[in-house]
Amino acid sequence: MINTIVLIIIIALIVILIFDNIRIVPQAHTYITELLGKYHKTWEAGIHIKIPFFERIVTKISLKEQVLDFPPQPVITKDNVSMDIDAVIFAKVFDPRMYTYGVEDPIRGLQNLSATTLRNIIGDMELDQTLTSRDQINAQMKRILDEATDPWGLTVTRVELKNIQPPREIEEVMTKQMRAERERRQTVLEAQAHKEAVVARATGDKEAKVLAAEAEKEAKISIAQGEAESIRLVYEAQAQGLEKLKHANINDSVLKLKGIEALKDVADGRATKIYMPSDIASAVSSLGMISESLGIGDATPIDYSEKEKPPLEEDPCLRDNATAVSKEASVTARTLKQDVER
Repeated sequence: MINTIVLIIIIALIVILIFDNIRIVPQAHTYITELLGKYHKTWEAGIHIKIPFFERIVTKISLKEQVLDFPPQPVITKDNVSMDIDAVIFAKVFDPRMYTYGVEDPIRGLQNLSATTLRNIIGDMELDQTLTSRDQINAQMKRILDEATDPWGLTVTRVELKNIQPPREIEEVMTKQMRAERERRQTVLEAQAHKEAVVARATGDKEAKVLAAEAEKEAKISIAQGEAESIRLVYEAQAQGLEKLKHANINDSVLKLKGIEALKDVADGRATKIYMPSDIASAVSSLGMISESLGIGDATPIDYSEKEKPPLEEDPCLRDNATAVSKEASVTARTLKQDVER
């Protein structure tokens, strides 16, 4: 009975001991074990059994990428401006054994190394260059930290400057400078816009004047062409009339009739003298003298200061003579017209 109890106790202790030394390593993690104080194995993800009493787990390491946000570091630029810079470092373990035995505290060592590296880099730059060269600073820090942490089993994948905080007085000066720069840009843009507007307005006025001048030129050319065409047509009509008269075989009777018609038009005016062709001058010579004496056509008044003459209305002899001459001219014109018609 006692042996049975002892056997059960021994079996129970063995089962408890086995279950107590079974370890399950989760994904993206690794365990470092030591056997009798020395490095023994690196357990990857999965189930493992530890040797009781002789083997122990030293560290449990995560293989995930770690985001290390260190406190802001005070730095001094090349132009002696003190400011605080906050950097974020992304790193991951690529060798768990080196990470365990390479340095006592890898994360703290990486923090101190990033602070000194940042001071060295910023110390070679001026303030303006520091504010505008974030990418350059990030790349330079990543290269230096990655080389320095290789013996620690760490690889630095990325470095970012999260915040750059200059002193308050420097911020005020930068704000004034920014405001002045924006005002300068606004002035330049307004001047440029005014210049473009003036140029556009001048160009429009120039084009309008050119179009107006061209329109006036074309109008004058059209008017001149119209007048020239009108004159040409008039002369062509006159030439055609003369050509028709030339081929009409006009006799003396027609010429005499035209002369009398011309005499009638000349007499119907304000002239005091009447000119007529020589061939009919003998027939109506007295008519011209009588027209002058009678003041026909609103002629210039005759001076009667030396010799008074009675008015036409009061002198019956003159009135009778004028009536006779007019009748004679009418008879002569009618006779010539009959001759032409025959």
